Amino acid sequence: PPHGQGAPGGGWNGPAPQQAPPTPHSTDITGHIQLPPGAPVALPSPPADTATADAAHAAVAVLLIGPAGAGKTSVARHWADTRRVPTAHISLDDVREWVRSGFADPQSGWNDHSEAQYRLARRTCGFAARNFLANGISCILDDAVFPDRPVVGLGGWKRHVGPGLLPIVLLPGLEIVLERNARRTGNRRLSDEEVARIHGRMAGWYGSGLPIIDNSAHDVATTVRVLDDVVARSIASPPNW
Repeated sequence: PPHGQGAPGGGWNGPAPQQAPPTPHSTDITGHIQLPPGAPVALPSPPADTATADAAHAAVAVLLIGPAGAGKTSVARHWADTRRVPTAHISLDDVREWVRSGFADPQSGWNDHSEAQYRLARRTCGFAARNFLANGISCILDDAVFPDRPVVGLGGWKRHVGPGLLPIVLLPGLEIVLERNARRTGNRRLSDEEVARIHGRMAGWYGSGLPIIDNSAHDVATTVRVLDDVVARSIASPPNW
């Protein structure tokens, strides 16, 4: 409308708001949060005395691998809860289930749709891990990574997180994973046949050079103490993967 004439419907008739001057663009800082660098996470630096590497204080990114029913989510969460430094727990299954409408449930069949959502979840987890580490927060991720499937194997994790990621396998006996799976509910519970098939494929990690924890006879707290020891050894002498 002409100057001084009210707009129909009583719209805004005051002076145009003043725009704030543009602030210098930064690729590193959002508020006080440090964004992750473009480069992947590097290998952790071992302490001067590698014999006394203290996993309880080191800033690390750990990938806990294991079949359904291995207890990896419970162990990862407890490890993150009880460390002496800030530590986050990132479960790939949880991130994958962020998709509500249109969720591609792998139990309904592994296809291009479910694989695409898995890749997206893995990439999201990788960014989150690098973001946490850039802000001084360690993290532990958990995923059922198969040794015989490069598509959903360690290569993607290494690409999205970096060579500094410490992969550790949690592999109890078959009877244990069957018992734990039987206590599950919802879409996290698998058939006994599927659990046995996954467990058999996970045996391929033996001979891979990755550290393996058999937690068949351990409760969660004991497994976490073993995990601390394995992380300390991995910091002092990173696995070749």
